[in-house]
Amino acid sequence: MAFTRATGKHRRPSRMARSGANIAGIATLTAAGAVTSVASPALAAPGETPAPEETGLRQAIVAGDTLADTIDAQAKAQQEAADAAAAKAKAEAEAKKRAAEARREAAAKAEKAREAKERAAREAERKRLNTFVLPVEGSSVSTGYQASGGAWSSGSHTGIDFHASVGTSVHAVGAGEVVEAGWGGAYGNNVVIKMKDGTYTQYGHLSSIGVSVGETVTPGKQIGLSGNTGNTTGPHLHFEARTSPDYGSDMDPVAYLRSHGLSL
Repeated sequence: MAFTRATGKHRRPSRMARSGANIAGIATLTAAGAVTSVASPALAAPGETPAPEETGLRQAIVAGDTLADTIDAQAKAQQEAADAAAAKAKAEAEAKKRAAEARREAAAKAEKAREAKERAAREAERKRLNTFVLPVEGSSVSTGYQASGGAWSSGSHTGIDFHASVGTSVHAVGAGEVVEAGWGGAYGNNVVIKMKDGTYTQYGHLSSIGVSVGETVTPGKQIGLSGNTGNTTGPHLHFEARTSPDYGSDMDPVAYLRSHGLSL
């Protein structure tokens, strides 16, 4: 009969218990895994106590203890290896989890930065489109609004004139859409723009026109060059602010430009 051992942690039976467990025969495992049996010797005569050397029990017990210790050592080593492998797997899983979380956080941060950049760009564009500029850079008014005289068919000046020699760049004062670009009679070559706020601006006496009807313009876009075309006594830019695209709907252009943040 072979010795058996329950799985898990346990206490081995004492040497005394093992020696009495199998007097008839003791089975042990060889290094190659074969089972060998220690047969019991012939029964002693009545009244005689057999010596350990004669029974073979001592050798069997020692062999059993050695095998048990070897099995315990192997089991312990296997358990330690399994624990180490489990710890390594757990550490690798945690590292992967942390790396994934770091990637998600980095992606979220990058997305927030991108959104912030886009918002800033939209805000900058909005401000730019709502910004007004003077129609002629670095110029000043040569003739004021509603100046009287026979030079104007209405009897007074319907806009303001800016000093500008022929060929000076003329800019749209703000964002809008071109509704007229061509010959304007007494205004010579002229451009009329419908502004974003629903008002209209006019640019007259141009030597050349650089935009066409239906074109969208932004603040500061060059729309033509100043000149001396139409009813004029010399080169300059005639600028008007109107409530409609039609002649006679003029309003004070100085007050109009100042209401949009310009100083002149």
